[in-house]
Amino acid sequence: MSKILVTGGAGFIGSQTVKKLLGLGHQVTTVDNLNDYYSPELKKDRLKQLKDYQNFKFFELDIANKNDLKEVFQKNQFEVICHLAAQAGVRYSFENPEAYQKANLEGTFNLLEMAKDYEIKNFVFASSSSVYGNSNQDYFSEVDNTDSPVSLYAATKKAGELLISFYHQSFGINSLALRLFTVYGPWGRPDMAYFKFAQAILNNQPIDVYNQGKHQRDFTYIDDIVDGFVKAIEFNQSNQGFEIINLGNSKPVELEYFITTLESLLGKKAIKNYQPMQPGDVLKTSANIEKAKRLLSWQPTTSIEEGLEKFVAWFKTYYQK
Repeated sequence: MSKILVTGGAGFIGSQTVKKLLGLGHQVTTVDNLNDYYSPELKKDRLKQLKDYQNFKFFELDIANKNDLKEVFQKNQFEVICHLAAQAGVRYSFENPEAYQKANLEGTFNLLEMAKDYEIKNFVFASSSSVYGNSNQDYFSEVDNTDSPVSLYAATKKAGELLISFYHQSFGINSLALRLFTVYGPWGRPDMAYFKFAQAILNNQPIDVYNQGKHQRDFTYIDDIVDGFVKAIEFNQSNQGFEIINLGNSKPVELEYFITTLESLLGKKAIKNYQPMQPGDVLKTSANIEKAKRLLSWQPTTSIEEGLEKFVAWFKTYYQK
């Protein structure tokens, strides 16, 4: 059993990772500021799933507030930091850049300072496939150049990786940065396209389909991603170093097919409003996951059809309760 801090524990990936770790018997503390970027009620409902675990603690705070964060570290003796808290969203980073500077840069810096000061040697970070930008590679590999981000969100994730690399080299913090590829599933984020599509289709409202539906995304189901985080924490506790690892389904899906599958599961046709490509968007994401297989013995098992079926079942239950 390990004492683990998970940041962003009321978030989509964070809450499901916390639940899995608690089920495995770990002692888990989580922090989240429950901001209103999207429904705080959804975040609170995610936390309700966790409240019955005796080995769970929750603190409502902002990781950009170093004093509040320090108080949590003073009261607990963490062995692992699993850092998922972030201001998410590519397009929103054009509207509110300060939110990304505060959460993704200051917040990550504060956590690394805590790791240094409290001698916590295991740090797992949620990075993003967005760092690859508009790569022309068939499959994105961890050794590819990532110096040309197309959004501020991507730039802050790349900056996070660089900060972690520095703290590893300078202070011996064993670290993994996991580059996540378009995570979807039950309890997901309402700002994500698939979530908006489901709401609009059921309510007979049009959906905006960017780039004429020709985008390709490496949609990765939530349970597969959570399994990756658990394996990353286990790996990091027994290995020294700093590694960047892709976690993706490695089977890119065209947006048009994704919508067709969603229509079939919802039993309704979408009213499509085709739009040009948006600023910050990339044409394709596709993960080379050989490193994840080799180091973490990780491989996704959920097809897009199976994953969307599970999402739709949850969506109908949650929003029709």
